Amino acid sequence: MARRALFYLIIAGTLLFIGYQFYTMLYLMSGEESITVEGEEGCVIHRGKEDDDRIAFTCNVDWGEAIVPAMLDIFAEYNIKITFFVSGKWANNNPRLLRKMFLEGHEIQNHGYGHRLSSQISEEEVMEEIKKTEDAIKNFTGVKTEVFAPPSGDYDSKTVEVCREMGYLLSLWSVDTIDWRAGSTAKVIEDRVLNKKLNGAILLMHPKEETVKALPGIIKTIQGRGLEIVTLKELIQ
Repeated sequence: MARRALFYLIIAGTLLFIGYQFYTMLYLMSGEESITVEGEEGCVIHRGKEDDDRIAFTCNVDWGEAIVPAMLDIFAEYNIKITFFVSGKWANNNPRLLRKMFLEGHEIQNHGYGHRLSSQISEEEVMEEIKKTEDAIKNFTGVKTEVFAPPSGDYDSKTVEVCREMGYLLSLWSVDTIDWRAGSTAKVIEDRVLNKKLNGAILLMHPKEETVKALPGIIKTIQGRGLEIVTLKELIQ
């Protein structure tokens, strides 16, 4: 009887833990204000200054190589540069496209190697995710990455400590297109972005077809408001 009770207790605890982790992941990906952890000051970037007349565009890339060229064409048309956070696995699988992004003047930064959730792996594994990606990007661009965007915005105090040890900043966002969510049409994406406070914001997007359709309207409206679209590095310097 005691063994059965203990068994059910363990099962209940496991399900509770899994449920909490799932909830946390959805919260982080929902576009709401990011969770903060103790000791992140000076390392974690949530946004620029609220009175800044600039906004940084960032794009996380772990898939979508068929969409990226269309995004590059739009950025070239409007003469803007953005920050691409690419995974190391994607970089190794798409070296020509990575170099095209780099040669067209876009900033390339680190999105981890295998898109693993940082809070769910060990300190050594987080370090390996960042270093393998750093090596892959440097191999194809000659540039060392300096900023890590954790997959799904998932991080903890251990992740922050690893970033400090490796000389990295950790980047999140303040405005999210949430373009991966079902029902995210170009109009929905455009409204999500333009209804937010954009001064000094960090805008997150992904290589999605509806995002490509939304970009011209977003860019023209933002520029019409007198805001300059810049890379992440330009915004935080």
